[in-house]
Amino acid sequence: MSRINIKICGLTTVETIDASLKGGATHVGLNHFPKSPRYLSPEALAQIAPRIPAHVKRVGVLVDPDDDFLDSLIAAGGLQVIQLHGHESPARVAQLRARTGLEVWKAVSVRTAADIAGGAAYAGAADFLLYDAKTPDGAALPGGMGMRFDWTLLAGHRPPLPWGLSGGLTPENVAEAIRLTGAPLVDVSSGVESAPGVKDAGLITAFCKAAHDS
Repeated sequence: MSRINIKICGLTTVETIDASLKGGATHVGLNHFPKSPRYLSPEALAQIAPRIPAHVKRVGVLVDPDDDFLDSLIAAGGLQVIQLHGHESPARVAQLRARTGLEVWKAVSVRTAADIAGGAAYAGAADFLLYDAKTPDGAALPGGMGMRFDWTLLAGHRPPLPWGLSGGLTPENVAEAIRLTGAPLVDVSSGVESAPGVKDAGLITAFCKAAHDS
């Protein structure tokens, strides 16, 4: 059994949070992008955050957030990690990291090897890089669309920061993804849903088991 870190992202209900915890998830992702079907308001976050034990990291997923909105989320849910999924520059990432004192992840949208190399710009600004599939031009969402990139692009890559893999992962392919990339963390959202924004407890359980057994 591997010592893989698992992030189940876009959780909105107590039932699916409990399934994630029982499956051994190390991180839970709480989506605060209003256009997402997985959106959690600060008020909703305050209701479910107490369900998450301190040893499981609460990751707030944000897209180009302003300071006031971020402050409201931190106050509501005690976020431990900020995951930035927009067009945040290295300077903005560093600013948010210094301002909040929280761990900051930067999602890197990947289609080509050059995209992966671009993550180096965030060394010294972010704490962690999340390599995710680049969504189509003009897409309403920056992630969570079930797309994957060519995982062999990460073979032999030496990331400039601690990192994880996202984009198109499912219970059926997560073991292969870990084998091909050596990812120390895997992040899933749509791959454990029965419909957009509707998490399936059985799929969460299956994903966690497949990742741990890889």
